[in-house]
Amino acid sequence: MRLIALLALVCLAIPAQTIRRLDGTTITAEFAETFARKTLTDANVTGAQIAILNDGRLVWSMAHGVRQRNPTLPMTTETTTWAASITKGVFATYVLQLVERGEFNLDIPIAKQLKQPLTNYPEYKEAASNLVKSPHWPLITPRMALNHTSGLNNLAVFAPDKKIRLLFKPGARYSYSGEALNLLQMLIEEQKGRPIDELMQESIFAPLQMSRTSMRFRPEFESNIADRFDDKGAFLAKTRRNPRAAGSMTTSAEDLARFATALFENKLLAPATKEKLLSPAVRIRTARQFQAGLQPQGLPAKQLGLAYGMGWGLLTKTKYGPAFFKEGHGDGAQTFMICFDRGQSCMILLTNSDNGERTYRRLFATLLGNTVSPWDWHGYPQ
Repeated sequence: MRLIALLALVCLAIPAQTIRRLDGTTITAEFAETFARKTLTDANVTGAQIAILNDGRLVWSMAHGVRQRNPTLPMTTETTTWAASITKGVFATYVLQLVERGEFNLDIPIAKQLKQPLTNYPEYKEAASNLVKSPHWPLITPRMALNHTSGLNNLAVFAPDKKIRLLFKPGARYSYSGEALNLLQMLIEEQKGRPIDELMQESIFAPLQMSRTSMRFRPEFESNIADRFDDKGAFLAKTRRNPRAAGSMTTSAEDLARFATALFENKLLAPATKEKLLSPAVRIRTARQFQAGLQPQGLPAKQLGLAYGMGWGLLTKTKYGPAFFKEGHGDGAQTFMICFDRGQSCMILLTNSDNGERTYRRLFATLLGNTVSPWDWHGYPQ
């Protein structure tokens, strides 16, 4: 009995696990889980993972809902989940590793570095048939691809004719483009003589023990991988991605936490190279992320110093200091990750649901204290 009483006193003396928010206030892990589950349930989010870092270290994570139906299987913190365009930020980090080692040049145009004319590659024979006729095509550099100033449309699959086209002269301004990142992937694969999934596995995923992460579907993920669901909770698709720098990576929130920790600790890049990755390369002038053409600068862009670095979006003037972020959006996958340099605090949210974005404002404000993200610019619902 004395031993039991002693153990009870010890337990009472240990403070509950806490999460420090950006303004310095704290919440308990118990509160965070209760709030997150209610918010996700109310929004009909099929499944989700959340991870939060303080001081560059994972302090709390959880999984919610299901990864599969028929039979029903729970989402776990180790479930491999499609990260969609968060891939771009991780891919950019790998490219900067190559630059740091002197193995790649960001400023020699892609057309000049390719071994053949672009339309000689089967994937681009038809898709790039109009692009190569433009006198501006030879101007696009890897740097422009990474900071979204290439001038290319986002993804040709969304165009009526399925063609890649130039929207403006390369380097003139910001316009989000997945096609530019996929072109850059092809160039790197050609130069290295290996597929991008092997290269990133060797340089990032394996060294950081990101065991639930890959640029392509791997058979060992079969037993714990998230299917994807629409806004009614109906099945949309299995997650079986082919390697694409623009958005094929599957991962877990805890694996992305490992990535963020390594980035903060300069284990992925030297400090000077990391500064290049996360320094503003282009200021963003649009009121919405996917607005076409020149638009008046939105208020959040002006107030927050909204910009793009190499693969990562940036908030350069928030009351909590600078931050880098990346969102992801696909069929049955809505994801968001943001990290603030001050306090090295991050929050990562992965969902396998078309309802994920409905929770962003509440979850990020309450759990992380992030009241500065320009959600209207992203186009996320109230």
